[in-house]
Amino acid sequence: MTDVATLSEQIRGRVVTSSDDGYEDARKVYNAMHDRHPEVVVQASDEADVIAAVRFARDNDLELAVRGGGHSVPGYGTTDGGLVIDLARIRYALVDPDNRTARVGGGSVLGDLDHASYVYGLATPAGFNSTTGVGGLTLGGGIGAYLTRKYGLTCDNLISADVITSEGNRVTASADENEDLFWALQGGGGNFGIVTSFQFEMHELDGFYGGPIFFELESAPEIMRTFRDYTAEAPRELGGFIGFHIAPPLPFVPEERHGDTVFVAVVSWCGLEDDAEQMLQPLKDAGPVVGEHVGPIPYPALQSAFDPLLPPGLQHYWKSDFVADLTDEAIEVHMEHGPKVPSVHTAVHLYLVDGAVHDIGVEETAFPVRDARFSLNIAGIWPDPEDNEANIAWAREYYEAIHPHSGYEAGYTNFMAADDQTRADANYGPNYDRLQEVKARWDPDNVFHLNQNIPPEA
Repeated sequence: MTDVATLSEQIRGRVVTSSDDGYEDARKVYNAMHDRHPEVVVQASDEADVIAAVRFARDNDLELAVRGGGHSVPGYGTTDGGLVIDLARIRYALVDPDNRTARVGGGSVLGDLDHASYVYGLATPAGFNSTTGVGGLTLGGGIGAYLTRKYGLTCDNLISADVITSEGNRVTASADENEDLFWALQGGGGNFGIVTSFQFEMHELDGFYGGPIFFELESAPEIMRTFRDYTAEAPRELGGFIGFHIAPPLPFVPEERHGDTVFVAVVSWCGLEDDAEQMLQPLKDAGPVVGEHVGPIPYPALQSAFDPLLPPGLQHYWKSDFVADLTDEAIEVHMEHGPKVPSVHTAVHLYLVDGAVHDIGVEETAFPVRDARFSLNIAGIWPDPEDNEANIAWAREYYEAIHPHSGYEAGYTNFMAADDQTRADANYGPNYDRLQEVKARWDPDNVFHLNQNIPPEA
């Protein structure tokens, strides 16, 4: 048994082991598929705690897992027998409205940033679920459902980061300081250190308009074609995604349709409100509507609208691809597999990743896929572990059928399962060799390996 008393003397937060009250809660992660038992959980209160925990893990040869928001689908925020650094107490979002920047703690979630910035009429593109961790989202690239076409990925809006290295030292990474590390943090995942603080560029958001439209399932092919063609020419202020869902019991959906499989378009407009109806109308008219709730809405409200469908403790198994374009042949495959979504929690989404994402060069950040139209997420999510075998098989079969139509070997690392580890070199493509070089400099012993891992250069 590791001498945890020595560690406890150095930690201002809390050190939790299996003999302590609260261990069961401390070890749990968002995806209940991962039921692991770390030897120690350090609930860090500041970066000094993080430094002490990293050094302790190294000195005692403990496998190290880092947990931010805890949403890692492959369960990378936990470990059996090792040490977990839980950043949840390092949670804050401080906005500088004059300079249009925000400083965000490493354990913050998107709802923290959205809440703090909205009062100033500011926002930055970041995901589509308010309980997602800012850290994991940003380090993986950061696809945002509603602002990405206008302002790029979350990592494109990163200004600087405070990082605890594998040696337990603190450094700052930016375009002017430790530039190689900063480049790698912009999409290279958690391979290079523990980020305790992020600084982001923020953007004016004078108004916001959007919401979900539930269409009849049989109209899905026409909705997909309309969405594909219309967004190819639409202004960058238009955002959103499309996909297959089982209709939840929402007040704008007729009660008799609750539980029916439908095709969904969640649309948004971040430009002048007077233009919103005109710009969104072609999408609203694309097929027969089961129910819709589109109108002026606070940005944080749409960001958190789907939180009730995604509580902690569900089973998660996801697959991902970038998509060059949504071909008619691909639509046929989607129609074969998408209507079989197994649970009201499951989502098959196609997110727009064009517009401002394409303005960044392939080698300017670690995130390399800068010419795709869409990012596909087959997010298998359900409550009962007894359904794991059947539902995992559905997700895998769907992915195997649709992947040949994607146009890429790469997928979005934040949407991947643990068995996608072999795709790491494809995911980073032309940037993989450089990422290995950066890894060799900042983490030569691969201390931070519980991630979509990039091993040090051989």
